[in-house]
Amino acid sequence: MTHAPLLGPQAPAPLPLRLLGRLVDWTVIVIGATMATMVFFNVSLHIINKDLAWVTEFGELLLVWVTFLGGACAVQRGSHMSITEFIDKLNPAQRRWADAVVQGICLGMLVVLTYYGWNLVEANWGNQLTVLGWPVAIQYMGMAVGSSLMLVFMCWDLWQILAGVPRDQRYPASE
Repeated sequence: MTHAPLLGPQAPAPLPLRLLGRLVDWTVIVIGATMATMVFFNVSLHIINKDLAWVTEFGELLLVWVTFLGGACAVQRGSHMSITEFIDKLNPAQRRWADAVVQGICLGMLVVLTYYGWNLVEANWGNQLTVLGWPVAIQYMGMAVGSSLMLVFMCWDLWQILAGVPRDQRYPASE
């Protein structure tokens, strides 16, 4: 009996990108497990009419982080939702350029998110979360870090597109 790996397959990439991808994958798993445990514990406390206020605020902070890091996980695998009915009808050369244009537009959006995300982080070190008393910047940092990581993975994908690597080789189907 063979066991499927816990993490899905990675796209072919240089070792530093694969290691970064695995670090992001495991971080998402740890954050998700932490959130599930905290919520279960806090809901269990409701049985005895208790509540931990910090769990809600910390859960919101972790939700921001897991959302944007999860986006980075999806980008590294090319698994964001896409509608390909038009693109699939193109010949390979046209498909390559269409993919490059789409990635270019996405890169532009990620540059904006990254730029403003880091500006939000910088501007909010003086503001504090109500219950935890931590800088609000830590919560905003989830968007900035996640967008930065998506930018890295997407730049690699665009490089591959421009080098002529077809999608099925950039993102082998998972087994």
